[in-house]
Amino acid sequence: MTDRITTRAEAALTSAPLEITTKSIQRVLLVAPDDDARRALHLLLDRTGKQVAAMSEIAAAKRYLATTGCDVLFAAPDAARELAADPARRAPIIAIVRTRELTTALRLLEIGVDDVIGELDELGVMLALRHVARTPRVEPIIPRVGSPLVGDGEGMTRLRATIDQVAKTRSTVLILGESGTGKELVARSIHDNSPRRGRRFVAINCAAIPAALLESELFGHVRGAFTDASRDKVGLFEDAGGGTLFLDEIGELSQPLQAKLLRALQEGEIRRVGETQSIKVDVRLIAATLRDLAEDVAEGRFREDLYYRLNVLPVLVPPLRDRAEDIPQLVRFFVERHAVRHGLATPVLTDAVIETLRKQPWPGNVRELENVLERALVLADGPSIDLPFLASVIKVAETADARADLDALSIKKATRELEQVLIRRALVATGGNRTNAAKLLEISHRALLYKLKEYGIS
Repeated sequence: MTDRITTRAEAALTSAPLEITTKSIQRVLLVAPDDDARRALHLLLDRTGKQVAAMSEIAAAKRYLATTGCDVLFAAPDAARELAADPARRAPIIAIVRTRELTTALRLLEIGVDDVIGELDELGVMLALRHVARTPRVEPIIPRVGSPLVGDGEGMTRLRATIDQVAKTRSTVLILGESGTGKELVARSIHDNSPRRGRRFVAINCAAIPAALLESELFGHVRGAFTDASRDKVGLFEDAGGGTLFLDEIGELSQPLQAKLLRALQEGEIRRVGETQSIKVDVRLIAATLRDLAEDVAEGRFREDLYYRLNVLPVLVPPLRDRAEDIPQLVRFFVERHAVRHGLATPVLTDAVIETLRKQPWPGNVRELENVLERALVLADGPSIDLPFLASVIKVAETADARADLDALSIKKATRELEQVLIRRALVATGGNRTNAAKLLEISHRALLYKLKEYGIS
């Protein structure tokens, strides 16, 4: 490894500048549990002009790679090992090791890591980037085990038809649904079936980034705009140019950012932080939320004009409890996918297991089901998974009545049902006069209008 580093360093002194040789690398994913090291490398990469996403958990990194992707990965040893073994991995990996960990570095190189750095300085980082930029890569063949939008029930059939309709347009889409229902998969499917499918799909979770940093992530910044802004930074609106930008958890945006997003949608232009001139952008925006935005508008937490701009084409993703008929197909899909991912034989699931899974309440929706199946697959000690083993992995709901009892405990669901009953009674009592009905209900006229639209009451 010493000779290799020396050779690269000598070559760097006699060939093209490092900035030129690394132009093909713009998007960098940094995965490291150590907060100090992660922040230090994040700042260093920012200074080199790269667009950086930093994460502490491997699972979060995998989700990011599945939806957004990157040009290169910097990872701590444990993360580098797991990501290098992932058959779906496409980006080169640069492992971050301590200077004296020669054995660790050599082992990482043997298992498929593309390069190793031991010193967090700009020269070392740029040399590593240059090396992976100049090294040809063979894209792996990724096993295909089915569409991510799994299920042929009525709810999924209706959802696919909606996706086909909205994908053909340029309009903004608002995806509504509970956590874990697959809103990002729906957004990806809309992009993949749209005229923009040949361009980038860029996704960001608005709730996962501090408000102080989110504006820079979305719109970019210019050098000197704030402390540590040592270079111009391209924001996600520009990064997704010609393609699709997916904003998850849109309801968590601050009021100032809501105003800036509204301008971007209305005018088709953005302004980087610290910049005085606007930039034209061509982006199809898809937003998602699990919040009741109509209620947030009525209570002043979300801008009414932005809500109408976003809610041009609403798409509702059904919760798993409303599409139990799809669970057997989902079970087979996830078991096969994770068997391939972990290099394991696909186990046989008994009919009793599948039927039991179909009857579970699944408050975490499809995400919870997938996690349970992966855990069962990894822990299984035989060629099949039976009911006693499943009961050791999850707490099984014994009867359909137990599931109904759990649904009956939902305050949110009961409140919505009561609101609809009271609104209908108030309208009957006032002969359909909405102003008088709002007074009877002791809510504002505007709040009543939102509720009427939300519940489909005419």
